[in-house]
Amino acid sequence: MKKFFEIILIIIVPWIVIFWIVFTYNSDKDRDYYSEKKIEIKRDSIPVDHSKFAVLQQKFKTPQDMTKACLSCHNGRGKEFMKTPHWLWLQKDTIPGRGVFELGKRNLMNDFCIGINSNENLCSMCHAGYGYSNKNFDFHNQNNIDCVVCHDNTGTYHKSNPCKGANNPKAGLPALGVDLNYVAQHVGPPHKRNCGQCHFVGGGGNNVKHGDLEMGLLHCTRNVDVHMASKGKDAENLRCQDCHKTENHNITGHLYTVASSAHNRATCVECHTSHPHKSKLLNNHFKTVACQTCHIPEYAKMAPTKIIWDWSTATKMNKNGKPIFDKVLHKDTTYTYDGRVYKHVEIQFDSRHGTAVFKKDVKPEYVWFNGTANHHLLHDKIKDTTKVLVLNPLFGSYQDNVNPADPKHPSKIWPVKIMRGKQPFDPVNDILIQPMLASRIKGSGALWADFNWNESAAHGMKYIGLPYSGHYSFLKTETMWPLNHEVSPEDKALQCTDCHNAQDSRLKNLTGFYLPGRDHNSLLDHAGMIFIILVLIGVSVHGFLRIVSNKKNN
Repeated sequence: MKKFFEIILIIIVPWIVIFWIVFTYNSDKDRDYYSEKKIEIKRDSIPVDHSKFAVLQQKFKTPQDMTKACLSCHNGRGKEFMKTPHWLWLQKDTIPGRGVFELGKRNLMNDFCIGINSNENLCSMCHAGYGYSNKNFDFHNQNNIDCVVCHDNTGTYHKSNPCKGANNPKAGLPALGVDLNYVAQHVGPPHKRNCGQCHFVGGGGNNVKHGDLEMGLLHCTRNVDVHMASKGKDAENLRCQDCHKTENHNITGHLYTVASSAHNRATCVECHTSHPHKSKLLNNHFKTVACQTCHIPEYAKMAPTKIIWDWSTATKMNKNGKPIFDKVLHKDTTYTYDGRVYKHVEIQFDSRHGTAVFKKDVKPEYVWFNGTANHHLLHDKIKDTTKVLVLNPLFGSYQDNVNPADPKHPSKIWPVKIMRGKQPFDPVNDILIQPMLASRIKGSGALWADFNWNESAAHGMKYIGLPYSGHYSFLKTETMWPLNHEVSPEDKALQCTDCHNAQDSRLKNLTGFYLPGRDHNSLLDHAGMIFIILVLIGVSVHGFLRIVSNKKNN
């Protein structure tokens, strides 16, 4: 009986333990992922009733009069605000390897509405000022600051859209019917809707541009965004400035279509630290994987986002020679673009804008990113017009993670929305074209009025002082949009097998490094199996020899 128990303890039990570990191990369930530590958000209160101030009782004839009244008490704030990118639409920034530049909406293009130059009357709907109608706007006049676009707490203030009617005010002025006195008497810290009226609708509509910023965030549950949720149990209902810390009107946070360096960023670690999990294994991932990679498994959760904009089809008319407006061509269909297949998309067409492809519940794409970016500037030559031009390539690589150029900002795997499109360029001068788009006046040269690409290009390029050959074509372009919002609840975050698998890894397009579970090496695989077999044989032989030796001693 003694030998029987020895055989069980020395040989059988180790085999059972080994097989139990191999066949019951579940990387998605056997670890406590998340810290129970609560994070407190402190907000300053403003115990002031602006409706009692005499200076705000006067009847404001112009919005500039309202601003004068604001600055009569908040002295110094105007000059402070005029130094910020929200006012200047420019900021000095460093492009690694190229030097210091002034970068911003005023001198960069994208593959949405292309650029603001010659289109300021419309684009200034999202400028925190009044009267920005052209490049001669006075950025030194603080009375043109729009204080209430950020500080209105009534929800009744909004900018005019000059394309919605001939009588609508232009150049960022308030919409018709706005009661300036009522608004001025009910101001306070910005709410989400203040930020959202620009940032949620960039590119021409709800969630068109960013993909992770949409109007639904104003009244969403934790399944959409754990931070902004205002509905349901445990809703945190954070405001934008709870993460985007603000001091002297400088707001932390970077949009890498108009910025290039790693400074002034809003990061997860400011609240969650660099070791937010109880699992050491998960915390070790922080060295190479951004928090957003696992915690934003999809974006555009409520409203679809535009993923492709093909300007080359703009100006096409119907069979009667009339423009087509806002026509849905296909819903829930499949679309192929540049070798990629997009499923469950909606395709729209408009003679002003061309063809657009929208998609909801989008899986991100993934890149190595170290917090810095390059930019294609207005005057930059296109090196190869047969290839896709990335307008804001993000810097980063696996090697930059192993030996980072900046130890404080090593490359990490980051989720992005990649916006793809076709936009006009000059094939003779090899530069991108800034077209004049927005006007309702026939004969102005604006594309949306005259539907003539040549005239639109000529007017736009003359406006920015760059040559135009009189010839235009269309170039495939991409812009990179790092994702930071629409953070999912912990039970909806990516699991290990979403990346560490050979069939459909989320990281299948990231190459140049070995990823366990995704990548296989036949030599290593066979060596591993041989090692396991040898271990099992070794355990058995060791146990057998122990039993035999013990028998001889007895």
